[in-house]
Amino acid sequence: MSHKLAEQIMNRRTGILTYGMTPPKLGTPEEKLITIAGTQHQRIASLPIDGLILYDVQEEDSREGDRPFPYLEALDPGFYRSTYLGGLQTPSILYRSVGKYRPDELEAWAARQPQGACAVFVGASSSAQPVKTTLPHAFEIGRRYPQLLMGGVMIPERHMNTRDEHMRVIRKMESGCRFFVSQAIYNVEASKDFLSDYYYACQEQELEMVPILFNFAPCGSLKTLEFIKWLGISLPRWLEQDLIHSHDILDKSITLVRKIMDELMDFALEKGIPVGCSVESVSTRKVEIEASLQLLWDIRGDMDKKLGCV
Repeated sequence: MSHKLAEQIMNRRTGILTYGMTPPKLGTPEEKLITIAGTQHQRIASLPIDGLILYDVQEEDSREGDRPFPYLEALDPGFYRSTYLGGLQTPSILYRSVGKYRPDELEAWAARQPQGACAVFVGASSSAQPVKTTLPHAFEIGRRYPQLLMGGVMIPERHMNTRDEHMRVIRKMESGCRFFVSQAIYNVEASKDFLSDYYYACQEQELEMVPILFNFAPCGSLKTLEFIKWLGISLPRWLEQDLIHSHDILDKSITLVRKIMDELMDFALEKGIPVGCSVESVSTRKVEIEASLQLLWDIRGDMDKKLGCV
C-alpha cells in the first residue's frame, strides 16, 4: 500500500483531495460485483485524487422524519477494497462506524491494518442509537496500533448550534485523530466560524492544526435535496431557494459548492490552516455521479491555482 496519503496527512499538507463512495449493497451477485468494481477501478484510477474514501454505512433510523431513499446495507468497505479493488494503486481511507462492532471485532480489524493505513472512526448519529463500542473506546483501541492513521468526522452545522465543534475536534486530536473529514456542506458561514474557532483555540493551546477535508456532494434533483436535508446538512435559505428555482439544479449546485470551497481555501490559507476537499455523490443516479467527478476535477484545478501548482 502506498504511504503517500499518510505522509501528506502527517505533514499537514494543504490541498489534499479525495473522492468518496459507498461499496455495493450486500447481496449483490458476484458477476455484477465484478462488473461494478471494474468500472469503478477504471474511473478512480483516472482521477486526480490523493485518496479514495469508502464509507461504512449505518441505518441512522434515529434521525427525524422518513428516509427519502431506502436504507440498503452495503458490503464492508475493507472487504470490498481488498477483494474487488485490490489492484487499485490509489490509497484508501476506510470509514468505520464503530457502534456496529464489538470491541474485540474492532481491535482485530485494527490489528490487521498495514503500515500507512488510514481510517475515519464514526460514532452514532444520535444518543438514541444503540452501540456496541463507543467512539472514545474506539479511539482508545486505535491508539494501540500506530501503523493505523486515525481520522474523525467534523460537522460544521453542529457548530452553529453548540459553538463547540472545534473543541470536539481538539478532544479527538488528543485521542489520536490526525485528520478530519466534514459532513457534506453547503453553509460557508458555519464552516468559516468553525475554522476561526479551531484556529484560535489551537493558537491558544499551542497545538499544531491537522488537515480538515471539507466534503461536497452535488445536488441534482429535489429528491436529492430532500435527502441532503434529512442527513442533517444545513442549507442557508437563500441557497436552498436558488436550487429549488434553478432551471438546472445540478449545474447550480456545482457552481455554488465551488464558490464555497474557494472562499474556505482563501480563509484557511490566510491563517495557515491545512484544509483539503472530499467529493462524493449522495445519489446513485448516473448524472449525479458524473457531476461529482466533474466537480472533483474542477476543485482540483481551483486548489492547484491557489497553491501555485499550475
